[in-house]
Amino acid sequence: MATLPAPSPITTAINARRTFAIISHPDAGKTTLTEKLLLYGNAIHLAGSVRARRNQRNTRSDWMSIERERGISISSTVLQFPYRDCVINLLDTPGHQDFSEDTYRTLMAADSAVMVLDAAKGVEPQTRKLFEVCRRRHLPVFTFINKMDRPALDPLELLDEVERVLGMQPVPLNWPIGDGPEFRGVVDRRTRNVHLYDRTLHNQKMSPESIHPLSDGRLSATIGATAFAELTNSLEMLDTLELEFDPVSTRQGRQTPVFFGSALTNFGVQLFLDAFVDHAPHPAAYLTETGIVDPYSTPFTGFIFKIQANMNPRHRDSVAFVRVCSGRFERNMEVWHAQTERSLRLPRPYKFFAEDREVLDEAFAGDIVGLPNNGFAIGDTLSTGAGLRFATLPRFQPEYFQRLLNTDISRQKQFQRGLSQLESEGAMQVLYETDSLRRAPILAVVGMLQLDVVCARMEEEYGVQTTLEPCDYTVARWLNGTEAAIDELPWRHGLLRTKDQNGRIVALLRSAFTLHHLQEKHPRVEFHLLDELG
Repeated sequence: MATLPAPSPITTAINARRTFAIISHPDAGKTTLTEKLLLYGNAIHLAGSVRARRNQRNTRSDWMSIERERGISISSTVLQFPYRDCVINLLDTPGHQDFSEDTYRTLMAADSAVMVLDAAKGVEPQTRKLFEVCRRRHLPVFTFINKMDRPALDPLELLDEVERVLGMQPVPLNWPIGDGPEFRGVVDRRTRNVHLYDRTLHNQKMSPESIHPLSDGRLSATIGATAFAELTNSLEMLDTLELEFDPVSTRQGRQTPVFFGSALTNFGVQLFLDAFVDHAPHPAAYLTETGIVDPYSTPFTGFIFKIQANMNPRHRDSVAFVRVCSGRFERNMEVWHAQTERSLRLPRPYKFFAEDREVLDEAFAGDIVGLPNNGFAIGDTLSTGAGLRFATLPRFQPEYFQRLLNTDISRQKQFQRGLSQLESEGAMQVLYETDSLRRAPILAVVGMLQLDVVCARMEEEYGVQTTLEPCDYTVARWLNGTEAAIDELPWRHGLLRTKDQNGRIVALLRSAFTLHHLQEKHPRVEFHLLDELG
């Protein structure tokens, strides 16, 4: 284990931070688990509401109208709350694969990840994709096998799949007692205590819990002789397999602690939260263009990983989310903005609980700070000293292209403002044809649902009705070459010439076959993927 610096007010505060993201395949129960972690963290009194102020049918971490209407998470959300002697920074990520780029950027701001699996389905495709992102980021992964209150796969089969598909050794820190209607609770393998639960009305409050030593002779009668025999046999088998938790292996990504439970019924949630707080890593070091930034170093440093407008109708502004990477952030401090090479004073920083915000006076490495967006961009670096830039955040290659049409020309000013704001958030990229009188923007996105979200937000947040017009293009490449070489390309023959917000030429093509043909016939032109631009 890495040696921690000598105690001081700053190092103590940094060591108390636990900053993590939750990842899962859609419908595995990620948002429900998020709500229940808030419930057991005393951040809310009823699951689905904050201090019972909100409509109880709404999920606290889903704040956009379209999220609540469709019952899905499509935007990353920051939720900070104290628990025990720690400060929890929970980054709730979009569950839908069309928003994987937003999830990727959020994972760049996390120190660990909680992977939620459906006990009836195991490791699903989107989970694998997001896990690979965690692996590239070297994030420790904690696994919560959810929905044990429904018929589930055999627990050993689930562990085997985690190891076989994801290449990590799964180490169960608790073990389920039954599944489906017979799911009664879990055994804590570390203490050998059995935790039995009762449901509450609508599952909105903490579940009543009774704790019994595994050696309690009355336990067999309590859960049934058959269930008790199966439980003891399973625990004995796990002991012979010598599946022991190793913090170092977990930090190195070779092992994942596994917890069984039901977020819906609250069974096993607090056990998971307590174990996570005990074993999750402190804020990690970050890579810059010139080296590594230690979280305990004195200068403040941070980078912007997310921009979001109109989170709260009362504010109607744009907020830049900053991951504090080192040191102590203070209100009114002067920082250096590396991309514009100028100093800025930051008088109104915020901390967040979904769309709610309050002005903060200080923050530490691991925290997420919100700043009024005065020209920031995703990936920008802020610090108290010049000459430092964090590594560039990657962009995902767009795969779908449609024109966005403004149906009311009298709202053109609002249309342009909304378009510019949504592009700055990374919700999509905007391209314009260069050889046409048409100025209708072409939206380039990773997933089709992003297009629906753009239209919905344009109407709700900017009062602009829009429609989408399909484009007959499936491939985009950023071009590099002399002007003459680029002009020689067969534009308009299955090839559309556009420019992005940075003035770079982007070719839209109808097929990968067309791309390969052009690469052979025009070797003086380079065709780049977006993440190759640097």
